[in-house]
Amino acid sequence: MATQAQQLARALNILAKSPQFSYSKARAAARTDGNVDWPKTKARNDGFNPEVDGCESFVMNDGSLCDWLPSHFAFTGRPHA
Repeated sequence: MATQAQQLARALNILAKSPQFSYSKARAAARTDGNVDWPKTKARNDGFNPEVDGCESFVMNDGSLCDWLPSHFAFTGRPHA
């Protein structure tokens, strides 16, 4: 069974392949996912700067982490935040 982060990563990676991809669109899409733990996501990304950092990580309710991998220009789901 896929973690919540793997499911979100799959959805965000579809966006990442779009010619109109932007980090703000990825954030907006993540905001619609009811499985994102927003207080933990905000705490994890304290000091986040989109100009430098690209896209933030998303902490999920099941404890998994959806992380941006700039070297692969893709999101990945990790089992634990």
